[in-house]
Amino acid sequence: MGASFATERGLLAEDELAPVQSSHFPALEELSHDDLVALARWLRDRHGRARDIIRARRRVQRGKAEARGTATESASERGLAAKKQVFARALKRVNARLALLAAERKRAHAVAAMEAALARRRSAPVHHPHAGPEARTGMAATPRKTRRGIITGGRIGSVSQAGRVAQAVRDARSGG
Repeated sequence: MGASFATERGLLAEDELAPVQSSHFPALEELSHDDLVALARWLRDRHGRARDIIRARRRVQRGKAEARGTATESASERGLAAKKQVFARALKRVNARLALLAAERKRAHAVAAMEAALARRRSAPVHHPHAGPEARTGMAATPRKTRRGIITGGRIGSVSQAGRVAQAVRDARSGG
């Protein structure tokens, strides 16, 4: 769940409050693309700075590094971690808005390209090939060049009869 405006107001300094408030909904839509990019860069810088401070404090607590400051180094990192989350949420909103604007630009470019292609197609001459002098029923039959052989009635069945006779001769030889 997101932090309320009052929580953000309590966590942020005066110079950090205005940019974070401009990352909320109604003000975010009024920003131009260049302003959004600048705001995202600023938020990313502040988020990274808070992250680096938290890491340095944890290194000091573990004894891996020497403390650089006096009172600020020993202070709790809970408030700084909450501040980092405020910057992270603001950056997420700004990045989502930038992605939406990029998608709108991409969609508009695609629509323009499709409309140009449709205009080119409509302006091209229509190609309807001529059907010929008249309609036809299909392919024309070509007559055979060689005459079909005529089988006489006496030859019909003679092959199968010859096979029967040859089998009878073989059976008579074998003694069966």
